Amino acid sequence: MQRHKETERWSFRRRFRRTATILSLMTSVACTSAQTPAAVTGLGAGTAEEVSVATWNMCGVRQWSCEKTGSPKEKFQQLRELIDASDVHVLLLQEVCSQDLVSSARSLGPQWQSAFEPYAEVDAAGRRAPVDCTGEGRGQAGYGLLAGSALTDVELIPTEQPTVGLHRGILCARVPSQRLRVCNAHLSLRESDADHPEWDFRDDQLSSLVAAASTDAGTVFGGDFNSPPPVGERNTSAWIWPSETYTTYRECDQKGSSRSGRGTLKDGTKIDYLFTQLPRTACKVVDTKASDHRALVMRVTRPEDPAGVSTAR
Repeated sequence: MQRHKETERWSFRRRFRRTATILSLMTSVACTSAQTPAAVTGLGAGTAEEVSVATWNMCGVRQWSCEKTGSPKEKFQQLRELIDASDVHVLLLQEVCSQDLVSSARSLGPQWQSAFEPYAEVDAAGRRAPVDCTGEGRGQAGYGLLAGSALTDVELIPTEQPTVGLHRGILCARVPSQRLRVCNAHLSLRESDADHPEWDFRDDQLSSLVAAASTDAGTVFGGDFNSPPPVGERNTSAWIWPSETYTTYRECDQKGSSRSGRGTLKDGTKIDYLFTQLPRTACKVVDTKASDHRALVMRVTRPEDPAGVSTAR
């Protein structure tokens, strides 16, 4: 967490806290080359040894400037199209309402399961209050996982959060049928601490996310990072990124040594990501037309030997 101005490259805590060394694994990728996002045409079915994972900020919390991005029904329709067109088995979802997530899983079929974690507003006295979704019966606002098979070992990863303000977070789980572990992260915005707007929490949050991923080589992690890629001379937040994200791991839309990628926001900015050590075989940015975010879909080859994957903590 940076407690000073953003021109400093590293936070004090990162310089002294991080001790783990992770072996670098470089993988090749076959990504679609189009520079504009596709409609929901998807990736199609992969091979028996491949699985597709998606991340999508659904913009389902209407009071957060999402009232014109589609109804819950329209968002579910786009969710189903995304799943069908790209053969997606696991989704990392942000800004979703708890009851919308439950009803989506129920509508998709009995094999679909979900896990959910609510956002919380924390006041100066440390009191936590959930964020309710507007609209009758939609539950609380938060982030979650949706999978076409059982989710196990669901855990919330501890990480730094604003002292006063909105708490987002990191949620991980295993998908045994796919031999995968997935982690969904929704990072804090800059200046998100009402008492200390100069503090930046994204460096510590990314460090916590990478540390969680490092315990299992079969992990896919990503989500809405509220941060552009670490490129460009004018990017004052490039310092928040652990080096491992683009070396030990590779991003869905990463080609060679490039750390850029196609835009995932409607304004053309990239702030949504998927990372893994597993071989990537395809990557697609999909315009769902029911959010201010586009979905990002990555196809990977499953781990060959799940028994050999480390789960030490």
